[in-house]
Amino acid sequence: MSTVLPPAARLNPWRPMGPCTPAACIGDPASAVGRVRRAARLLAAVTVVLGGVPVALVARSFTRARLTRLWALLMLRALGIRLEVHGTGGAGELVVANHVSWLDPLVVAATVPSRPLAKQEVAGWPVIRTLVAGAGALFIDRERLMALPSAVAAVAGALRAGDTVVAFPEGTTWCGREMGGFRPAVFQAAIDAGAAVRPATLRYREGPLPSTRACFVGDDSLLASLLRVTATRDLVVEVTLLPPVRPEPGSGGPRARAELAGISEARVRAGVPGRHLEGEGV
Repeated sequence: MSTVLPPAARLNPWRPMGPCTPAACIGDPASAVGRVRRAARLLAAVTVVLGGVPVALVARSFTRARLTRLWALLMLRALGIRLEVHGTGGAGELVVANHVSWLDPLVVAATVPSRPLAKQEVAGWPVIRTLVAGAGALFIDRERLMALPSAVAAVAGALRAGDTVVAFPEGTTWCGREMGGFRPAVFQAAIDAGAAVRPATLRYREGPLPSTRACFVGDDSLLASLLRVTATRDLVVEVTLLPPVRPEPGSGGPRARAELAGISEARVRAGVPGRHLEGEGV
């Protein structure tokens, strides 16, 4: 698989482009489930989504993270995905992980009580916007670089308040065989808040074997990815919460956040196969 990014990948630090595509990265499942089970999984997923809407509307801040975690666990179970967690996290941390799938925010939400960092486009999606807002999402307008300081300030404020915030600093998804570079911008929030950064590695498997069936890359569609997931037998997602990285007291500026991003990326990369692709960021 090529690891050369097109020039457009560097135009926007929030919206890089990875080299992964469905045709190049996704194969047949090691074992598929029957049509009845696929239909049952889809029906269960729809039921969980619709059931989560009224809960999201009435959730309060002191119950939000716990309710979101329960809802995420139910959704993974409905889709036939088994969750394995190694390690533990703490409150008020910035959790940063490699990005493979649209499932990743659900996976981390099911692992630790947290608030996701979401793209602004999600706020315009019916139903999904209600669920994401109910989870306490912090939105980023990836089309407006001028909005970057306010986004970083919002994350820092959440960390100071004791919330754990989840971010995927690659800015795009990879198939799981490799990963991209961590953009440093969001790490400024941890520096400003004096919060620890918790690197986390996500790995998808079919039983004991690595799997790309859950990845969401290139020109893939959400429906196609969803159908692949529900058709796959013994799909497992393994989450490893690594030791925290703490900003140096009094540190700040581009160099400090780049160092924090680099250390975090190296720890995550140790659990992801493949070569590193250098990326530009802010």
